Amino acid sequence: MNNIMETHTTSVGVILKLEMPVLGNNIGDKGVCYETYTLGGRSGYSFIFPNGRYDGFSEKEIDMFFDDDFSDFSDEISSYQFTNVIQLSKDFRNGKFNSVFE
Repeated sequence: MNNIMETHTTSVGVILKLEMPVLGNNIGDKGVCYETYTLGGRSGYSFIFPNGRYDGFSEKEIDMFFDDDFSDFSDEISSYQFTNVIQLSKDFRNGKFNSVFE
């Protein structure tokens, strides 16, 4: 497996496919990055999935959980301003991420 961070820049709007089941989502399901952050001096990336569940991933975890042969980008999501998980859940229910998961 290649290092996905060497072949893809992970930023808000990047779409990756799972290479193993995560949070009730299946292999091949897409996740879209809605936030980047730094925690303890390390970069982190928050993804939301088709079932509305979300989590943060380190660079190492992105390499473990996501397919390094696939990436896409959503211009619509690239401008998403994450504020908190309550708003994220509302945005998901209101269809903000539908274009990614259709």
